[in-house]
Amino acid sequence: MAAYTAADVKALREKTGAGMLDCKNALVEAEGDVEKAIELLRIKGQKGVAKREDRDASNGLVAVHTDGGLGVMVQLNCETDFVAKSEGFVSLAQQVLDQAVAVAATDAESLLASDLGGRTVQQLLDEANATMGEKILVPRVARIEGTHVSSYLHRTATDLPPTIGVLVALDAANEEVGKDVAMHTAAMSPTYLAREDVPAEKVESERRIAEETAREENKPEAAMAKIVEGRVNSFFKDNVLLEQPFAKDPKTTITKLLAGAGVHVTAFARFRAGA
Repeated sequence: MAAYTAADVKALREKTGAGMLDCKNALVEAEGDVEKAIELLRIKGQKGVAKREDRDASNGLVAVHTDGGLGVMVQLNCETDFVAKSEGFVSLAQQVLDQAVAVAATDAESLLASDLGGRTVQQLLDEANATMGEKILVPRVARIEGTHVSSYLHRTATDLPPTIGVLVALDAANEEVGKDVAMHTAAMSPTYLAREDVPAEKVESERRIAEETAREENKPEAAMAKIVEGRVNSFFKDNVLLEQPFAKDPKTTITKLLAGAGVHVTAFARFRAGA
């Protein structure tokens, strides 16, 4: 008689994110001992860690922490949505986020190298990689500060964890506006906060493309400067947060929304899991 049930296999799979056959075999070898089965999955999984390095980790989740004027966000990637929603992966994400807050990490490199109970965060990920049988990585970390920081997490499916996360720092406390701007940022994915933040070489590249495109379209030379300027301004409108039309009211820009509330956005961050 088997030392485990179908429910045991299901529970182990949900807890670790490992494949069903791997869970069955681990439970057989562990004679039904769940903790021993988890250990076996880790041991056997370590052999495949290097082989998984070239796999595409295009799923995962985003986790955030806010506390008044502090916001921290981490992105944790994995290969499949099954693992992304597993108990083990969600718990791992919380551990990584808590560590990012504790060590004041501002980038993935410093977070991965930080000590977490006698091992680095990278070693923790390697262990999870072995247990779950998937490539798991932390590609990005954000830490922003302001008088007030708002956050927003967006789920693309109800049965999956949040895959888009946003932090927005304001120079004054206004949770309603902060949340509105965060939700807008999640939807419209701006790249820069202000026009001045766009690198000069990027602006010149857009200007050159706009001019070459206009000439290919045989636009009149007399109108060329105006056409190019209009297209460069369209680029700013698409990519600069402060110049974007507010998602809830396209007749109002984010700049006008903030001015009406008497606040300014001082920083923002947007992550999308798998990207």
